[in-house]
Amino acid sequence: MTCPSEEELQRAAEIIKQGGLVAFPTETVYGLGANALDAVAVARIFAAKQRPLASPLIVHVNGEAMARTLVSDWPERASRLAARFWPGPLTLVLKKAEIVPDVVTAGLDSVGVRVPSHPVALELIRRAGVPIAAPSANRFMEISPTTAAHVRASLGDKVDMVLDAGPTQVGIESTVASLHRDPPVVLRPGMISQGQLEEATGMNWEREQDVPEVMESPGQHERHYAPRTPLYLFQTRAELPEGRGVIINLPPDCIAYAANLYAALHAADKEGWDWIGVVEPPDKPEWAGIRDRLRRASVKPH
Repeated sequence: MTCPSEEELQRAAEIIKQGGLVAFPTETVYGLGANALDAVAVARIFAAKQRPLASPLIVHVNGEAMARTLVSDWPERASRLAARFWPGPLTLVLKKAEIVPDVVTAGLDSVGVRVPSHPVALELIRRAGVPIAAPSANRFMEISPTTAAHVRASLGDKVDMVLDAGPTQVGIESTVASLHRDPPVVLRPGMISQGQLEEATGMNWEREQDVPEVMESPGQHERHYAPRTPLYLFQTRAELPEGRGVIINLPPDCIAYAANLYAALHAADKEGWDWIGVVEPPDKPEWAGIRDRLRRASVKPH
C-alpha cells in the first residue's frame, strides 16, 4: 500500500484544523474531509461537491469514545454493533448531540458516525484531534473515487490536499444503519449485510426501499454513483441498446466485485462509448450493496 509521508499527514491534519478540505482514503472510497465541528468548513464540502444541503454527511471518528461525544443517546445495541464491526464499513445513525452543526446533518436531529479501518484515515483523525465529516470525494451523484487520481479528476483544485494511499479495498460506501428508528432500519446497504446486523443485535431490521422525502443518509437519491455514459443493467444482450458500447466484466465473488466496480466504471466512462453494460448481479443478501449502487447508477437523468 502507498503510504503518505509523516510530513504529508501532519500537513493534512493542520489543514483540517484550520478549516480546509482534505481528500483522504478510507477502506470504502476516498472521502472529502473537513472538521465536523466547524460549520463554515463543512459548508465548503457542499460547495466543492455541488451537493445539496439536504443531504447529510457521515462523520468519521477514531473510536467509540469520540463517537459518543457526537450523540446524545448511545443505546446498548450501538455498543454491540461497534464491537462487532468497528473499525469497518458500518455507519450508525443516532440522535445527535448539540455540538454537531446542523449543516452536517441537513438540519435533522440524527447524525451518522463511523470508525474507518484505513490506517491513514485513523491517523489523520488522531492528528487533527477532531471528528471529520466526509462524503465521497467527487462531484455529487457521479462515480465515487477509489483512487487519488479519481479525486483529482473530479474535484481538481477544489481540494486543499489529497492524501494518496493507493486504491481502496472495499470499493463501495459503508452500510448505513439507523438506530434512531424503532425498529432499526438499513438506510443504505453495503458490504455488511442486514443479516449480519440482525445477528449482531438479536433483532429484526427493516430496509428503506423507496426514495424518502427526507434523506437521513447519503446515497438515498434515485440517481447516484452514475457515470456520464449511460449505464444499462441487463440479463441478456437483447436488452442492450444500439450503438458502440462496452460490457464490463467483473469477478464473480462479491467482495472482489465491489473492490473493482468503481474503478471499472471510471475507466469505461473515459473511453467515449455510447453506453456501458453490466450484467445484473445475483439477488442475494451479500450482493445488496452492489445491486443498490448499480440500480441507482443506471437511472437516466430526468
